[in-house]
Amino acid sequence: MLGSVSIETSDAWQRPGPTAEQRRLDLYAGLAATALALFSLTLARSTGAFVLGPPPSGLEQVLWTVAVPLPLIWRRRFPAAATLAVSAAFVVSQVRAVPEWQLSSWALFAAVFTLGAWGRDRRMSRRLRVGVIAVMFIWLGVYYMLSYGKITGNAFADAVGPVPPVLALIVNGVLVNGLFFGFAYFFGETAWLAARRQHEVAQQAERLRRSQAEAREHAVVGERVRIARELHDVVAHHVSVMGVQASACRRVLDKDPAKARLALASIEESARTAVDELRRMLGVLRARDGAPDRAAQSAGIDQIDAVVDRAREAGLRATLGVYGEPMPLPESVSQAAYRVAQEAVTNVLKHATGASLLDVRVRYLAQEVEIEVTDDGRATRPTNTDGLGLVGMRERVATHGGALEVGPRTGGGWRVRVRLPLPVAAGRLA
Repeated sequence: MLGSVSIETSDAWQRPGPTAEQRRLDLYAGLAATALALFSLTLARSTGAFVLGPPPSGLEQVLWTVAVPLPLIWRRRFPAAATLAVSAAFVVSQVRAVPEWQLSSWALFAAVFTLGAWGRDRRMSRRLRVGVIAVMFIWLGVYYMLSYGKITGNAFADAVGPVPPVLALIVNGVLVNGLFFGFAYFFGETAWLAARRQHEVAQQAERLRRSQAEAREHAVVGERVRIARELHDVVAHHVSVMGVQASACRRVLDKDPAKARLALASIEESARTAVDELRRMLGVLRARDGAPDRAAQSAGIDQIDAVVDRAREAGLRATLGVYGEPMPLPESVSQAAYRVAQEAVTNVLKHATGASLLDVRVRYLAQEVEIEVTDDGRATRPTNTDGLGLVGMRERVATHGGALEVGPRTGGGWRVRVRLPLPVAAGRLA
């Protein structure tokens, strides 16, 4: 029976020791079992039912009766030692014919069960339990052998079954003890396996909690990056344009008041546009249902001409060329194209020394849209890969699986070229 028990455990895991509360419960349970064993001994002595033979002295009976259940006080703290102590005391009490055996038997059951449920060394725990059970069956055999010679001729006078009485007695004893120890072994393994699975569930729950916390943290970081990128694109562009226009206004304020008024009007318009874009962006950020109004959406590729117009107002000879047949683009692609063009124009206004010509080209190709911004300034700008503007462009392009080229042109000046792939539904083949 014992060999048929299926054990699906992992010897690598060790069950944590008992808590302080569990140790207190073991103390109370061990003392209660000892008290009940003494009460059972009193009842056995009172009935004179000495089934194991003539008992020893009363003091020895008390000592062995206490010795069997008392180690249960440490059953979960030291399960192996407690099992050995209970087993040894049980066998000796049986050999000495102590009349109390009912509570002692259940103490032995509890010790074997606890060793299976709490033994930290699984291999040693199994071997020790099998060894204890084997010793108990050996003792059972020895007891039957010693008792066989004491059987009187009329001991089975009332037997009526088909099985010989002695054989029936032996089979009954083996069957009862087999079920007794088999259940102790099986339930111990089951309790240990349940504890291991509970530990695994707790670990999985902790990993899930950490994963959710990391996901929330990444989402927060991603949202902060997105907000920072949007703020940079909106504020940097318009402030740069206003800075250029304010400089022009200062130079012509006394000489040509008409041009100065025109520059001031452009500054006013740029400020108003910047505020409108900030309001649109905040509208998108505040939207909770994921579907904000169209008025709250950011600008798209069809508004690149406004960026070029502001560059003209800043004093550049700016041109815009659209090549290919314009087609509806996904909102995210359209916004990315606009922001990249806006940032490229901002960089021309801020960094292009001596630039007078700005050329912006939008190309609608079969499977992608291309934005190219060039100027004729002196190519003295360092390629700062850590700049917020360039980082923002790279992030936007990478989000859509596109390609970004930034660097000086062969004939002088600077080029920013972006290719954004189009979904199949937006392409010409759709």
